[in-house]
Formats: sequence, structure tokens, C-alpha cells
Amino acid sequence: MSSKPEPKDIHQPNGTGPIPSPCSSDGPGREPLAGTSEFLGPDGAGVEVVVIESRANAKGVREEDALLENGSQSNESDDISTDRGPAPPSPLKETSFSIGLQVLFPFLLAGFGTVAAGMVLDIVQHWEVFQKVTEVFILVPALLGLKGNLEMTLASRLSTAANIGQMDTPKELWRMITGNMALIQVQATVVGFLASIAAVVFGWIPDGHFSIPHAFLLCASSVATAFIASLVLGMIMIGVIIGSRKIGINPDNVATPIAASLGDLITLALLSGISWGLYLELKHWRYIYPLVCAFFVVLLPVWVVLARRSPATREVLYSGWEPVIIAMAISSVGGLILDKTVSDPNFAGMAVFTPVINGVGGNLVAVQASRISTFLHMNGMPGENSEPTPRRCPSPCTTFFSPDVNSRSARVLFLLVVPGHLVFLYTISCMQGGHTTLTLIFITFYMTAALLQVLILLYIADWMVNWMWGRGLDPDNFSIPYLTALGDLLGTGLLALSFHVLWLIGDRDTDVGD
Repeated sequence: MSSKPEPKDIHQPNGTGPIPSPCSSDGPGREPLAGTSEFLGPDGAGVEVVVIESRANAKGVREEDALLENGSQSNESDDISTDRGPAPPSPLKETSFSIGLQVLFPFLLAGFGTVAAGMVLDIVQHWEVFQKVTEVFILVPALLGLKGNLEMTLASRLSTAANIGQMDTPKELWRMITGNMALIQVQATVVGFLASIAAVVFGWIPDGHFSIPHAFLLCASSVATAFIASLVLGMIMIGVIIGSRKIGINPDNVATPIAASLGDLITLALLSGISWGLYLELKHWRYIYPLVCAFFVVLLPVWVVLARRSPATREVLYSGWEPVIIAMAISSVGGLILDKTVSDPNFAGMAVFTPVINGVGGNLVAVQASRISTFLHMNGMPGENSEPTPRRCPSPCTTFFSPDVNSRSARVLFLLVVPGHLVFLYTISCMQGGHTTLTLIFITFYMTAALLQVLILLYIADWMVNWMWGRGLDPDNFSIPYLTALGDLLGTGLLALSFHVLWLIGDRDTDVGD
């Protein structure tokens, strides 16, 4: 008596089994991983058997299953006798609705964080330190961009590690935490120092004026803000990722938005408070500025030693500086645009909206980049081509309208822009923030700028992550800094352009000034 075997009931040892199917790979160019086999049933028809040890790219397994499959991603998972603790709960398949549902709450939380940051910037722009040392405005996008350079990169790196089973045991978890926390402290100190230099240079070029006390003030404020903000936000990120894995939520959907929800507010509040406190000491004790800088520089060797102990962070410590530094420079250009725009009383109302449009765009593209990176890690290692020819520049139709899971998530994230910004604009209006009346023409220009920003960012993310992967670079470490910095530059530039156009066409009802 014979019956057709059910695929889910047959388990073959890894690398064994009958004749492998020619269709065992998920697409052209992928090496078969003993994922499928064929048996002849009683009627002579081939019955395909799925081997569970495949890397989730066997025929019949959809791409969204590959993104969320957790049990078969680690190379060490073949040895079931190793003590790796209880397997984390596997999330369900991701549909457009489930993606939107998981992203919505963190997205709104992050958006309200940027609204709060915008309200803070709207208030502190009138403080004496911002009026006398206008280069502080240049530091704002650069330091707020640290969440993209450091915290969001940390969140993406840890989310990928959690999804592929590299944080399942307490030993692995502790090694990942200590190495990554030490790494971001090194990066925060160096980037904070470089951001202050960029602010001094960008402030000096237009006016030709240079003040040594102001330069030390910018350096001390920037380094202290970057260090403290990265320490606090890094600890929050670790808690979010561990918690999300325990309750069965994909960390890629929630970690990066939550990193931004408090990131903008905490960083801007720290920058304002520290720069104001140091400014008060300008007339009494100027030596405090170099002392503050020296204190954080002395701590650098400690963080370097700790970061080198972890294999996961040792490579980033040596090779991960290029994207962080270039992203800081790009954000500083956005800061120069902000400085020159809000310094004009006619455009003072722009300050409250800048963190919002920059934060929303950066949050959405960071989620997409993290998801694409995790999907690629599920199917191989950086540099392994999953396509017959290296991917060059995708068409917009491929990015937004193809049936794969990453295109689906791009559509969901793009559709969140308009309702999200409407909620945030209404919140700003209710809190009477800024100096701008929310007329229909202003909302139209603002929404156009926001949609164009996110559209460009999602398209660039689709190309950049795959391009970096093909070159053997880990997108978790390299893509998000560039993308969030471009978000700052695009958001600030498009928003400044909108304000200038509104002023030129004479929309006096908008009241873009005081």
C-alpha cells in the first residue's frame, strides 16, 4: 500500500537525498542548496520534497517567507545538539497589511518625536547662543543625522543579527551588545568632532569671520552631545530589538523608527542645553571648552579596545568610517541651508518643520534599507550574486510595482507619507508651533516636497543596497548613513525651496515669517 508522501513530512539530512531537482534554486544564478528533491509517486508523477535545511530559497518558498524564516538561516543550525537555547518565535508571513500594521505605530511614534524636536528648535532658535553663534544651526542636521549614521545603523545591524540567529545565546548577545556600544561611542566622538569642524568651516566661508572661542564652543558642544545621545539611544535600541524578538515582531519594522522617535528630541535637547550652558561660561572660564573635548578624547582608547574584541564590530571599526564621515558632510550642507534660511526673519517658520520632514523621510528609508539588507543576508553573504548579471540601476516600476516583498514594503511606506504628515502638521498647528499659517497652498507645497523626498529616497535605497551587496559591502553598515544624510539634504533643500516659492508668489496668508 503506497501513498504520496507529503513534502512537510519528509526530512532529509543536509546534503543527502535522491536526485536533486533542477528547479531547486529560487531564481537563475543561485546555487542549489539541496533544497528540493524528486520522487516518483505511484502514478509516475514527480513529487517535489522540500528539505528544511535549505536557506529558504527553494522552489515554492515565497520571498516573504525567506525574509521572515528564522530557523534555518544560521550555518550552525544544522547541529541540533548544540545548546543554543529555545528558538525565538517565528513571525507570520508579511502581507502589505501586516507590514503597514507593524510599521504604523513606530512610524507615528517617531513622527511625534520629530514634531517635539521641531517645537524645541522653534523655541531655541531665539536663544542668545543660537543668535550669537549661528553656526550651531549647522550642527543641528549633522548631529540629528547621527541617528542615521550610528543609531539606525546599529539598529539595522542588530536586527539582521537577531533575524539570522546570531543573538540567540546569552554569550552571543553580550558580545554583540558590548562590541556595538563601544563602537558607536568611538564613532560618536570622532563624528562629533568632525561635525564641529565642518560647522566652523561652513560658517567661516560665507562671512570670512573666524572666532576661536566659538570654535571651541562648537567642538565641546558637538562632542558631548554626540557621546551622550549615542549612549542613551544605543541602550534603548538594544532593549527594543531584544523585546521585539521575544514577542514575535520583525525588528526591522520597529527598531529604526523607534531609534528616531527619541533620537531627534534627545539630541536637539542635549545640543541646546549643552551649548547654552557652555556659552554662559564663555565670559568667565573659557578653558572649560578644551577640557570637555580632552575628556572625551581620553576615553577613546577604552572604547577602541572593547570594540576590537568583538568580530562583528572589529571590521566596522576599521572600515566603517567612510559612510559615517561622508554622511556627516552631506548633513552639514543641509545645516548650512537651514542656517541661511532661518536666519532670515521672513523664513523663521521653517525651523519647526525641518526636523519633521527630515525625520519622516529618514525613518521610512531606513526601514526599507534594513528590510532589503535582511532579505539579502537570508540568501547569502555580501558579494554573492543572487542574479545572473549584477544589478545596475533598477527602473521605478521595478522598485515600486513588482510583486516581490521589498517592492510591496516600498509601496506601503510611500503611502504612509501623506496621512502621516497630515497628522504631524495638525499636531504642530494645535500646539501653535512655528510662525506659519497652515493654508491649503502651503500644505500642497509641503506635501509635494515630502512625497518627492521619500520617492527619491526609496528608489535610491533599492539601488544602493543591492549595489553595495554586489560589491561585497554589508548594507547594514554602509547604506543607511548615506540614505538618511540624503534625506536631510533633500528635506531641508526642498522645504527651503517651498518657502522661497511661497514668498515669491506672494502667499501672504501663509505668513511664513514672524
